[in-house]
Amino acid sequence: MNTSNSSPAIYDDTVVRQFALMSVVWGVVGMLVGVVIASQLAWPQLNFGIPWLSYGRLRPLHTNAVIFAFGGCALMATSFHVVQRTCQTRLFAPRLASFVFWGWQAVIVAAAISLPLGYTSGKEYAELEWPIDILIALVWVAYAIVFFGTIGTRKVRHIYVANWFYGAFIIAVALLHIVNSAAMPAGWMKSYSAYAGVQDAMVQWWYGHNAVGFFLTAGFLGMMYYYIPKQVGRPVYSYRLSIVHFWALIFTYMWAGPHHLHYTALPDWTQSIGMVFSLILLAPSWGGMINGIMTLSGAWHKLRTDPILRFLIVSLSFYGMSTFEGPMMSIKTVNALSHYTDWTVGHVHSGALGWVGLISMGSLYYLIPRMYGRTEMYSVKAIELHFWMSTVGIVLYIAAMWIAGVMQGLMWRSVDPDGTLTYTFVESVKATYPYYVVRVLGGLLYLAGMVLMAWNVLMTVVSGRSARAPIPQPAAALT
Repeated sequence: MNTSNSSPAIYDDTVVRQFALMSVVWGVVGMLVGVVIASQLAWPQLNFGIPWLSYGRLRPLHTNAVIFAFGGCALMATSFHVVQRTCQTRLFAPRLASFVFWGWQAVIVAAAISLPLGYTSGKEYAELEWPIDILIALVWVAYAIVFFGTIGTRKVRHIYVANWFYGAFIIAVALLHIVNSAAMPAGWMKSYSAYAGVQDAMVQWWYGHNAVGFFLTAGFLGMMYYYIPKQVGRPVYSYRLSIVHFWALIFTYMWAGPHHLHYTALPDWTQSIGMVFSLILLAPSWGGMINGIMTLSGAWHKLRTDPILRFLIVSLSFYGMSTFEGPMMSIKTVNALSHYTDWTVGHVHSGALGWVGLISMGSLYYLIPRMYGRTEMYSVKAIELHFWMSTVGIVLYIAAMWIAGVMQGLMWRSVDPDGTLTYTFVESVKATYPYYVVRVLGGLLYLAGMVLMAWNVLMTVVSGRSARAPIPQPAAALT
């Protein structure tokens, strides 16, 4: 028993609760905007002639809301939760952690206001203008100080592998954001990139693909390496493989960006480097997927009765599928067919909805009840229903986009014997229409699942109470 008269130290979970709840809220908002713009592609009159409801303004709002608001809040919630438990210490500088939360919400609200009003840098995944970019940098530095400060004050010698992935994600995103967002201000909400021409394109896609590689992959692999073993109740399948996975992934990902610029003014050798490293990337990606799935060895039967575990494991299936498809699409001959088509949209969403979405939902379903003194969510049946709604929605979405994309690529490159194009562009748009309708249906199912999750989270919070988890005492203090 504990020989000390002092009360046990308590983990600092206030910021974890805040980020977890806002992740669910922003998930609903971001996916709602996604359904709106998917509907506009099928029925363009749905913009109602209002400029700030046009597709061109709502689309970056959708991507920023889903990636940085929903995904970002989930990453911050889980990283602050995981780093405390694996280091057996409280968060470093809790007031700074509070600044990270409120600063990040300010960034999201600024994006939600500025993008529909037409303020944009025009850079994919980096559309926000320079004043917001500066706020992002300040919040991110504060995030890094809290995270690495917690690791620096840890009570255990070992740094668990999940923290390696979270740490790499934090460092890489800071580097990517600061370099790519370098700009010359030309007014309060107007700027010009510090780069020009093909250099600007190269820096943008070095950023753009590594936003996928580090924000949407490395950070969420941190979730995978903590929450799957926790939910299964078994250690990770191979800790040695997890370390190899980490170093191979973070080295390889940095070089893959040029595959977005095949058949452009980018030098051919640079395009080829992007293709080669994209193909190499398949090995560490699948190594991580296998490591996560094989953690279920001896416990496969739990998939029948545990819907949270199903979210986590099926997310890995989509991760494996997306990280096979990406390298294949980077091959120049395949890219000649796929580029600029909806096949790319299908690929992105199999990763975003299937991998990022499901791993986040599974992790939050594990995390949230424990933050409110419960062992499970208010309704396990609602989690089960949410799983099937999400999975069917994803399959409808990506299958429609795959078919539409291959069809578009074939129609665009089809020529008659006299060398003229067989189809006009308008004909390819008309042929795509039914697949756009199927995409809307898939998106609606996925959104409805997210709304169901929001209800389940609300009921869990209302029926629970803010739990104060004690930090385990070191062995020396026990008798």
